[in-house]
Amino acid sequence: MEKAALKVQGMSCEHCVKAIEGSVGDLAGVERVLVDLKGGEVAVEYNPQSVSLDKIKETIDDQGYDVEE
Repeated sequence: MEKAALKVQGMSCEHCVKAIEGSVGDLAGVERVLVDLKGGEVAVEYNPQSVSLDKIKETIDDQGYDVEE
């Protein structure tokens, strides 16, 4: 398992949390997703053999949020 902490802009409410946790959590290989609204961060625990970090970032982006590089 790998862990990543992604800085994400545009998250402001509980709907944002549910949108990201739901979409990223549905990806095969993602074990855990934790959204920190105040810190503007999304912590992800995932299996890199099943899903890439780029795919996780793309999924967050598809929900309308900006992942900082």
